[in-house]
Parts: sequence; structure tokens; C-alpha cells
Amino acid sequence: KGKAPSPGSAVSEKVRTRLEELDDLEEGSQRELLNLSQQDYANRIEELNQSLKEAWAADQKVKALKIVIQSHIFLGRLVYERIWTMCSDPRPLPDGFTVDDVNDTAKETCLNWFFKIASIRELLPRLYVEAAILKCNRFLSKTGIQEILPRLTAMIRGIGDPLVAAYARAYLCRVGMEVAPQLKDNLNRNFFDLLGTFRQISGENVQNQLVLQRVEVPEYLTLYSPAINWILQCIAYRAPESLLTEMMERCKTLGNNALLLNSVMRAFRPEFVAARATDFIAMIKDCDEAGFPKHLLFGSLGRSLACADPPESERLTILNEAWKVVTKVRSPQDYINCAEIWVEFTCRHFTKREVNTILADIIKHMTPDRAFEDAYPQLQSAIRKILLYFHNFSVLFSIERFLPFLDMFQKDSVRVEVCRSITDVFLKNQVEPTRDPVILNAMLHICKTMHDSVNALTLEDEKRSLALLIIGFIRMVSFGRDFEQQLSFCVEARATFCNLEPVLVQLIHTVNQLAMETRKVMKGNHSRKTAAFVRACAAYSFITIPSLSNIFSRLNLYLLSGQVALANQCLSQADAFLKAAVSILPEVPRSISVEGKFRSSENFLLDFINNFLATLLVVPDHPEHGVLYLVRGLLNMVQDYTWEDNSDAKVRVYTSALPLLAAMSQETYLYSIPKMDSNETLYGGDPKFLSEINKLCETLIGQILDHLKALSKDESIRRQGALAFSLFGVVLAHGDLRNNKLSQLSVNLWNLSHKHGYCETRMSVRTLECIKHQAQQHDMTHLTDVVQRLALQSRT
Repeated sequence: KGKAPSPGSAVSEKVRTRLEELDDLEEGSQRELLNLSQQDYANRIEELNQSLKEAWAADQKVKALKIVIQSHIFLGRLVYERIWTMCSDPRPLPDGFTVDDVNDTAKETCLNWFFKIASIRELLPRLYVEAAILKCNRFLSKTGIQEILPRLTAMIRGIGDPLVAAYARAYLCRVGMEVAPQLKDNLNRNFFDLLGTFRQISGENVQNQLVLQRVEVPEYLTLYSPAINWILQCIAYRAPESLLTEMMERCKTLGNNALLLNSVMRAFRPEFVAARATDFIAMIKDCDEAGFPKHLLFGSLGRSLACADPPESERLTILNEAWKVVTKVRSPQDYINCAEIWVEFTCRHFTKREVNTILADIIKHMTPDRAFEDAYPQLQSAIRKILLYFHNFSVLFSIERFLPFLDMFQKDSVRVEVCRSITDVFLKNQVEPTRDPVILNAMLHICKTMHDSVNALTLEDEKRSLALLIIGFIRMVSFGRDFEQQLSFCVEARATFCNLEPVLVQLIHTVNQLAMETRKVMKGNHSRKTAAFVRACAAYSFITIPSLSNIFSRLNLYLLSGQVALANQCLSQADAFLKAAVSILPEVPRSISVEGKFRSSENFLLDFINNFLATLLVVPDHPEHGVLYLVRGLLNMVQDYTWEDNSDAKVRVYTSALPLLAAMSQETYLYSIPKMDSNETLYGGDPKFLSEINKLCETLIGQILDHLKALSKDESIRRQGALAFSLFGVVLAHGDLRNNKLSQLSVNLWNLSHKHGYCETRMSVRTLECIKHQAQQHDMTHLTDVVQRLALQSRT
């Protein structure tokens, strides 16, 4: 930073810039000139003439060249379309027309154009304008273009300035490829003529001009590159091997022409260059460093070798020869431009040892004066190439200079992007879970970098995508049967990734899974050691869950962790989880954000409570907290919760609690947890316990009925019917209908649900059929009596 660029740096930068600017000569203002009248065209040409003068005065030589070429292209197109139109009366001329299809008027007009051009005295205008309308020869002769191209090629030999001649040849080749791509001989002739003009560069006239213009030779030589590249690309397109070999031999005989050699390597097929890489290196060595920097030549060679492989026996020699030159480049920008190209060749053919050497060299060159700050794209490209070839991450991360190389990415956005790409490739290619300390340490460092980039301004989408990458890594970590080591890793990961909530959620799931794996290994019979371990897992989750901001994440994880603790016979831990879940129910907001939109939290809360109730069946009462203390605690929270106005949620919870209480009153529970006593064993059908259940059921039914009475207004009767039918189903499925009170309640609820005609008929019919079937199958007369009363009511 702050240093003047070296001459080599300036030259290479200009070469790149010119090549980029001339990549597409038809871009820009050409589109503006389509479909213009002759007067519009004349006006526009005058504007371009002024622009040309201004560009030249401002030292914008490439822009000036583009203006000249555009002007000729437009002229050619306008003339061709004018004559085409003259041939299209009365019917349009076909695309594959012959001379015989062209009328005399059009032929005469076309000849006039060529006669006018022939009368132009100056060579260059005559040459360019005739080349511009070359395609018009189709109107005059079958072989016109074939005859005229050699003549125009010969005319260029009359241009004294070799640089002007080079661009005239480039333009003629461009036109020739457009109108007659099959005529390859003309391309070759132009190229060989171009080679013949190179000796003029060292001649007295050109050298004197350079002194007058105060232009250095290296800078002057770069002016030839776009023209030579274009001609060579035209020649190399689908060219036979023998022609390319001949071209290369001619370059050799010229000797010391780095400019030409560079264009040859860029234009010829990579396979051709790779097969002769050693020859090209010998030619590069013979070049004069002062005329054209050798690192540019090795850069062009490296591009070919990234696409095609040289002979195996020559690869190490090629790498050594290239790196001898690359490592001596003083300008950091020139150095990294070339070094980045050779990273791929090294990764493609060599081991981590050679890649480490290259990375060390890059660090050595790019660290002084923080030169890496201006080279992030090239450094990123180097990383991408390494990741392309090293899919064994144990090998990749054991490359000693790999992580120090990452340390050069000090701009936050770039550093995170690099870490993302590494993690992404890791997740795609690391098939088996790993405990390799080399991989774990490196990936923890990379994931920590991504995590630490998160701040208050980070978008939610960005947080989510980073969290997914880190979660992917965590899921790939496995210490096998060493469960304690796995838990230690989760402890470290919790501290490392504390600001990304989805990662903490994943860690809790991982630890719960670890506890269940331990149970599986021990077949449910914990030793003192494994019992202590699963309690440690429970403690991890209990400590971590409160740090989560999402209330439903906390609720669900408390419940899940409680279920895991129960499965592992950790009763006090399970108790703590479930109590914690009940205690935070009042914190649930009335609405929550789901995918960016606010929605009522009611249904989410009801789903959770139903899951919670199902778990409570197997949870034994705490000896110090009274009968059904968790059920009562939950129902009290539901009673005190501030539900939405006109909400039936509380009553729906009470209705859901009735099947649980019915299940708790049975002698044998529907399900239980192995090696753990539930209330069925603790109470053993004790009458006091059953009495408590009955009291609670009566209280709940009373609350539900009070609510149903309150829904008697017109706008509430549909809700009233739905709730009544729901309670009817519960009483029918779980109540003892031999009890007259319950039998009468079921009939009353049926009547209420059908009173206003909102109950779905199909559902009612299917319910009746189900009850009848059950009554017949089990000979239950009390059910038959109820059905008869329901049926009678349904007909009225």
C-alpha cells in the first residue's frame, strides 16, 4: 500500500484491462444505431467523430478504437440491408440466395458502392470501408468474397506502421469470420504476415517514435495484445493439430517474442499447450524479461494446465520452473494474480506437502503491508481450488499453513463467506461422523468465526443460514461409545455458539439423544456411573433451556427433556423439567411471529398442553406435594392464563384433561415407562386417590357446563354446539354410562349440540353407528338405552 507500482505491474495491469475492454467490440452504443435512416446515420457518425477526438485527447485509446470499428460495422450493415431491400420486391430474398436471385438494379447499386470505395485515395480508409461492406459481394459474385479477402490481406502490407497494420488485420479477420468462416487460408496468411512485421518493432522508425512519444517498450508491446489474440483465436478455432504445431514452430524461429508467445498460449487449445508444456517453458525462458514480464507468460501457461494435464513425468519440473519465476515477482498484485492460477495445478497433481509450500509462499508475499487486503478475490479463488481437490478434511486441515492462510481474510464479510464455503464443502463430503481432533479443532475455529460475525444488525435469514451450517457440523461429530467426551464437546460448543439459538436447541437435542443412547447401551439397567452420566445430561439441558428466547422452544424442550429423564429413571430431574414448563406457561404471549407474520399462539399452546397431559399419565406424584399436584398445577395455570376474548381454549383444555383423569383411574395404565413406577403402582387403586380424581372430574365438567351456558347468545351458539359435541364424545368414550347422571349428561350434550342444526349430519350418523356397534358387540344394554334416546332426539 502506498507504493508506486513496478513497471511490470503496470504493464500486466494494462494488458488485462485492454483485453477486458476489447472482449466484445459490439457492446455499448452499437444497439443505438440499428434501424437508422441515412441522415440519422450521418448525424451519429459526426457525433462519433467528435467522441473519437475527445477519447484520443483523453488518452482513451481503446475507446477510440471501439468507436472506429463500430462506425465501419454500422456502415456495412446499412449498405447490405439497403441492397437487400432493393432485391425484395415483389417478394423477400431468401437467406440462401445466389447471384441469380439478385435483380439488375440492386447489382448496379452494389457496384457503385465498390467503385466509390475504389476511388478513395488514402489506403486505410479504402481498406476499412471495403472490408466493412465485404458481405455485399454476395450480390455480385459466387466467389467474390473468396477473391477479395486475399487482395485486402495483401493491401495491408502497404501499411508502414506495424501496430496500425496489426489492427487492420484483426478487423479483416473479424469480418472474414463473420461473412465466410470457412475460408481459413486467409486467417493463416494474415497471421504469417503479422509475424513478418515484428522485426519492424526493433527498427529505427518505431524506436524513434517511441522516444518522441515517451512510451516505454513494455507498454507499447501491450498495445498489440488484443489484435494478436483475436487473430489467433480465429485461427485456433477448430484448427487441426498440424496447423497449431506449425504456428508454434514459427514462433520459435522468431525467438524472444514474449508478446506473441503469450497470445499463442491463450488462444490454443489447453490440451495442445499441456502436451507441449516443457517446450513452452523453454520458450518462456528464452524471452527477454524487459519486453514482457515472464510471470504473465507463466500465468497464461497455468490457465491451460488448469484445464488439461501435461505428461505425468514432467509435472514436478513444470511446477518448479513456474514457481521459480512466480516467487520472485515483487508486486503483490502481480504475484497473487499468477500464484492463484498455479494453485489449481498444484492441488490437481500433488500432495498436501506441495500445497503447504505454495500457501506458505503466498502468506510470505501477501502479509507485508497488509497486501492481502487488495487481493481477497484471488485468495478466495485459491481457497475454492483447494476445496475442489481436497475432500479428505483430515488431510486438508493437517496442511500446516491452511488456517494461517485463512487468517489473511480480515474483512468480516469476506472471512465469513470463506468459512461458509469451507463448511458447506465439509457437509457435502464428510459422509461418516468424525472424532478426528484435527478436523474438530479446525471446524470449531471456522464455525466460531461464523458465529462471532453475528451482531445486532445481522438479518434473521443470515443468522438462520449460519446456524444451519454450524448445526450440520455438530451433527457430524461423534465420539462413538465415549459418551462423556461427546458431552464435553457439547459443553464447549454451548460456550462457543451461545448467540445462535437454533444451535443451542440442536445441542440440547444432541445431549438428550446421548442420554437415550446410554440407556440403550445399558438396556435400561443403569450402573452408578451411567446413572450419574444421564443426570449430567439432564443438568446440561436444564441449565441451557432458560437461555432460549423462544417460549415454545423452552416449553417443548422442557417437556422433551423431562420425558428423557423419566426414561432414564431420573425422577427428581424429570419433576424439575415438568414444573419448569408449567411455571413458564403464563409467559406465553397472545400472538407469536411465524415466518414473519404474527399469528395467535392459542393453537400452539393447546398442542403443547395436550402433549404435556399425555406425559403426565406416567409421572408419579411427588411424595411431598400431594395427589395429582402436576395436573392441578397445570390446570391452575390454564385457569389464570389471560386467554383471548371469546376464546374457548380454556374449556378445550379441561375437556382434554378428562381422558387423562379417566386413564389415571384405571387399574392398569395404557402405557408406562420400563423400570419406573407410575401412580397405578404407587396408589394401587386406593379409594382416596380415585375419589380425588372424581372430584377433579366433577369440577372440570362443572366449569365446562358453566361455559356452555354462557354461550347461549346468537353469535355464540355455533361454538356452543361444537364444544357440547366434543364433551359428548369424551363422556361417551371415557365415562361409565351405567351412572344415571353421566347417561343423562350425554343425552343433554347430544341435544345441545344438535339444537340449532349446526352439527354435521355425517358426523352424527357415524357416531350413532359406532355406539350401536359397540353396544351390540359387547352386549352393553346401558349403551343401547342411550342410543335409543339419542336416535329419538335426532329425529325431532
